[in-house]
Amino acid sequence: MKHNSTATQEKSQALLTAAPGLVWGLLGVGAFSLTVPLTRIAVSGGGMDPLFVGSGRAVIAALLAAVSLWITGQKRPSMRQCIRLGVVAIGVVAGFPLLTSFAMTSVPASHGAVVIALLPAATAVASALRTKERPRTAFWLAAGLGALVAVLFAAINGGGVAGLHGADFLLFIAVVVCSMGYAEGGLLARELGAWQTISWALVLASPVMASLTALSLSHGVPSASFSGWVSFAYLGVVSMFLGFIAWYRGLGLGPMSLVSQVQLAQPVLTLGWASILLGEHLGWSTVVGGLAVIACALLAVRTRNVDSTVPEVLAVDR
Repeated sequence: MKHNSTATQEKSQALLTAAPGLVWGLLGVGAFSLTVPLTRIAVSGGGMDPLFVGSGRAVIAALLAAVSLWITGQKRPSMRQCIRLGVVAIGVVAGFPLLTSFAMTSVPASHGAVVIALLPAATAVASALRTKERPRTAFWLAAGLGALVAVLFAAINGGGVAGLHGADFLLFIAVVVCSMGYAEGGLLARELGAWQTISWALVLASPVMASLTALSLSHGVPSASFSGWVSFAYLGVVSMFLGFIAWYRGLGLGPMSLVSQVQLAQPVLTLGWASILLGEHLGWSTVVGGLAVIACALLAVRTRNVDSTVPEVLAVDR
């Protein structure tokens, strides 16, 4: 009885210790959960060019990042770190926003949420490859099964394999490049700091993203609805910047293995927002597909956490 009591006290103490990290982590996940539905509103109902949405939001975030870096007097990254920041910029700043913006012009937000639910498992795979870990077979099986379930879900919703949308391929590519960016960003965060890493990546990518924004504006400023502009502002200020500060803060407070799993709640929240904000009907295939992908991602993340022989990298979902 005494042993059980001691074990219970230790678990309670561990949860109390992790509480601040979990709170910050949940704030980050809550911020990111609106990204896909609001992107859908901006490019579909809001009438905005997906190129403008995908690039313009990064320009807004880059301005905020540059000011933050300047005010706090952050030391500039080395040339080698800048090259690695390029990987983060390609995956997180450019790849994911642009690919999802174009994808959301033709598929529902709930559909995108299920496919993007692969991101935690994909990030775990990218992290394992990047750090040359050797997880058990169960890890690879869980990650592979999650990918298979996501493909089957997309095929079923499209009326079969031949009915897969071009948007589905964009979403899968978005997951791949974003997971690579997260894995490299996690390693850099140990050297530069968490929020500093995403800030430097935003600044590094700003010339390209500003050029793409200017290109999208070559035919004039979008005549978007009020909801479209509000959604765009949220994507730039919160999804691309403030959400990262909260999420990285939570991971920094840790324990990372516990806080990182909070991101598995994001697809559920996104499906809820898609229903509330967009009125999308959540059919049985969407619910079952989402739960199946989340379950596989949870198994992959937990298996990697148990078997990892090196410190974890930040596995962050936008």
